[in-house]
Amino acid sequence: TLDFGADPEGARGVINAWVADQTEDRIPDLIPEGAITPLVRLVLTNAIYFLANWASPFEPEATSPGPFVTAAGSEVTVDVMHQTEFLPYAAGDGWVAVSLPYVGDQLSMLVVVPDAGRFDEVEAALGTELYAAIDGALASQRVALALPKWEVDSRFQLADVLSELGMPQAFLDGEADFSGMTAAEPLHISSVIHQAFVSVDEQGTEAAAATAVLMAGSSLPPEPVAVTVDRPFLYLVRDEPTGTLLFLGRVTDPS
Repeated sequence: TLDFGADPEGARGVINAWVADQTEDRIPDLIPEGAITPLVRLVLTNAIYFLANWASPFEPEATSPGPFVTAAGSEVTVDVMHQTEFLPYAAGDGWVAVSLPYVGDQLSMLVVVPDAGRFDEVEAALGTELYAAIDGALASQRVALALPKWEVDSRFQLADVLSELGMPQAFLDGEADFSGMTAAEPLHISSVIHQAFVSVDEQGTEAAAATAVLMAGSSLPPEPVAVTVDRPFLYLVRDEPTGTLLFLGRVTDPS
């Protein structure tokens, strides 16, 4: 319970402090100054924090500078991680994909790399049958993966987006119907603010080592397929048993 009318900035501080606590201070200022006015009656807030280590961590010593062609067509130099492992891999019309499991194999990050010039096409199709097609085509393959490190901090105002998705009435003063919440006065949604922080690197792992020697007949490992992520790509952090997507993002310039 907060007094938005008499102390809007104090209310903002309380809410932002809760979000900062829930996100380990990665999102310390979700609601910007001035967003809460004396007309505000309630603020509905949620937060999620995710921290997981790769099942097969990247060796920091293998990270080196490499080129990345941004969505704008310019070339930047970024830190690129390298590893060769058996990973779920698939390739299709206009894309390649590789899945990186986290420790415990309950969670994974699916990296989808569209062919040069086809990013918008693949991104637009991802929400339809394409995601299911990619997921169904994944099969274990020895992959020589080159993946950039990246960190993004993004903020979005979602009122227009949600209106376009089919709920414009909720944002219209005088037309929205939230009478199920209160009959004291008509309410409408004034704004929706979303902020996300994602950091991907080879670290975050307390490592130990063990060696197992298995004796078998002589066999050469298969030639790895090369997946070099040097252009805009999509990533999906997902729960493996249910397929639930936890985070979905695009990287167009990791620098």
